Amino acid sequence: MLQRLEELKQTALRELGAVKDLSNLESWRVRYLGRKSELTGMLRGLAELPIEERKSAGALANRIKNELSEQLEQKEAGLKGESRNQALLGDEALAARGDITLPGRFFPAGRLHPITATLREISDIFISLGFQIAEGPDVELEYYNFTALNMPAEHPARDRMSTFWMDYENERGEHPMLLRTHTTSATARTLKNYKPPIRAIEFGKVYRYEATDATHLTMLHMIDGIAVDKGITMADLKGTLYEFARRFFGGNRGVRFRCDFFPFVEPGVELAIECAVCHGSGCRMCGNSGWIEVAGAGMTHPKVLEYAGIDTKEYTSFAFGFGVDRLPLLRYGIEDIRLFFGNDLRFLKQF
Repeated sequence: MLQRLEELKQTALRELGAVKDLSNLESWRVRYLGRKSELTGMLRGLAELPIEERKSAGALANRIKNELSEQLEQKEAGLKGESRNQALLGDEALAARGDITLPGRFFPAGRLHPITATLREISDIFISLGFQIAEGPDVELEYYNFTALNMPAEHPARDRMSTFWMDYENERGEHPMLLRTHTTSATARTLKNYKPPIRAIEFGKVYRYEATDATHLTMLHMIDGIAVDKGITMADLKGTLYEFARRFFGGNRGVRFRCDFFPFVEPGVELAIECAVCHGSGCRMCGNSGWIEVAGAGMTHPKVLEYAGIDTKEYTSFAFGFGVDRLPLLRYGIEDIRLFFGNDLRFLKQF
């Protein structure tokens, strides 16, 4: 018992010397001087010892307890003094804020939002392929959003567009202004404002009056592209989109073209990318198909060129468009698009 008490004392003093703050000091006190400490347990076990050994062990245990208590008080006083000194130094530092010899304050570096970074990356790819950037307004005329894109008033494709109409009437009682439903409206303006040859991309926010879920938002970002020149064919379109897919997604991702319908192109195609989650085997993300649609594209409909005053006998054209917000989902295998707009820095800092 006497040997165990001496070993306990040496261990307690050694650990006390390593304590650097008041919170750890309280943990030390509970461990060695608390009601459930090992020293208290030894004192309670003295009754089981022979009378002579009980006296000597009891006296030693009490001396050790008193010594540890004194060392505890000294340590506590020293730590409190250090804490006061640090507070005073902090006040002096604040008072000397203009001292250029003091170390500077740390400010966390900002970074681009992943959607903004994606927009810039896509723009760089198409600029390197000879495209220029064009712009259009978010509040758009019905003519550029629908009519100039081969969607007159009675066209059924308008029913697919869940549109935010502006509360404005013209003299005929019509509502000709809306929040654009696609950046293809900017393509219509580009065709109207420039003469061939044209190679341009238009990107920005678009708005759809629809429910929000894991893959849909009421506000999203889109990029549209248009190329007009003599002798342009479907092969030029496929080559352009294949090159984009290779640079953005990497050469190991599968790419697929399939026929599709869009009113402003004829013929129309759908560009799909191999699912990043299941790699083509089928999962919830891709609807068990193994593929996820990335873009709609095709040869620009002659009527769209005619609305812009371009001679369709001399020039041909291809066009494409895709949602930007879905591309990081496809690249990184993220299953909920709403994460990008939830402002959770733990998520955003990963990009």
